[in-house]
Amino acid sequence: MENLNRMPLLGEDFPQMKVLTTHGEIVLPDAYKGKWFVLFSHPADFTPVCTTEFVAFQKRYDEFRALNCELIGLSVDQVFSHIKWEEWIKEKLGVEIQFPIIADATGSVSNMLGLIHPGKGTNTVRAVFVVDDKGKIRVILYYPQELGRNIDEIVRIVKAIQISDANGVAIPANWPNNEIVGDKVIIPPANNIKVAKERLEKAQAGEIECLDWWMCYKKLDK
Repeated sequence: MENLNRMPLLGEDFPQMKVLTTHGEIVLPDAYKGKWFVLFSHPADFTPVCTTEFVAFQKRYDEFRALNCELIGLSVDQVFSHIKWEEWIKEKLGVEIQFPIIADATGSVSNMLGLIHPGKGTNTVRAVFVVDDKGKIRVILYYPQELGRNIDEIVRIVKAIQISDANGVAIPANWPNNEIVGDKVIIPPANNIKVAKERLEKAQAGEIECLDWWMCYKKLDK
């Protein structure tokens, strides 16, 4: 029998849900139709690591928006706790949190998304869902409670997936500072002899670069 409560998988539609947030009720993913969004969960309000993450997300909010991407946080705290925590962050740290935070007090959203770890009590884990402008889940990340996330990496993920989609290319490790190809992108490997030969011919003509027919790369046109 199909498990209707299993966490969603990459490539699937983000589940339809109505959520209570610090900005009022929002229907996901419909509220972000035509936009990308990053939904990220945190263990609890008024905790040190989570506070550093929220400040880091807010400081990069303009970078996400420049990629047509919104942010939305989540934990099992009540909405008034979220609001008070936001006030504390603004008062003590001078940072105003501008994106909504889901108040999943019942745990229904967290259970639907697989955010409750049985070995960690009832708090939500540090998870990240990157959802594209068609409502498809493209990336899922999970972190232990004791490890804060690298928000620059999440910006990089959104940017890289969008570039991959737009250009039909793959993105190398540590892009745009890869140890082998620098800021270039990977051309998908040839899947037949004819294409393999064509790749080498294009490399000889200077149209692309190749270490071999199965590893070719190029610089994106600006």
